[in-house]
Amino acid sequence: MSNLPTIQSVYEAFGRGDVPAILETLDDDVSWEHDTVDHGIPWFKPGRGKDHVGSFFQSLAALDITNFEVRNLFESGDQVMALVWFEGTVKDTGKGVKMQEAHLWSFNDTGKVATFAHIADTHQFVTALQGA
Repeated sequence: MSNLPTIQSVYEAFGRGDVPAILETLDDDVSWEHDTVDHGIPWFKPGRGKDHVGSFFQSLAALDITNFEVRNLFESGDQVMALVWFEGTVKDTGKGVKMQEAHLWSFNDTGKVATFAHIADTHQFVTALQGA
């Protein structure tokens, strides 16, 4: 069974601002920013569970996202990778970022998202947060 439709629905829900629909696709104990390091970027903070993911979406309020385009989706086994073009500005500093990033989604045997991670240029976000 393909997991692509689930991820497509996640990005469609994101575009509508429908966080509850996104949370429904996740395992209760989802590992968010799985196997990553906390670099002090609020929206890239590793954690577990749907409450943590809800906090992730709240943290995005610090950004003015001007372009978010899913350019391609790839699937292999229980994983889906999305290539995303992102442009935005950190509201507190007025500093912008532009980058291609990847989102890695892994599914469990019940068809729920078990892990998620951004693969991104964290340096751009750190410098934008610092106003550099």
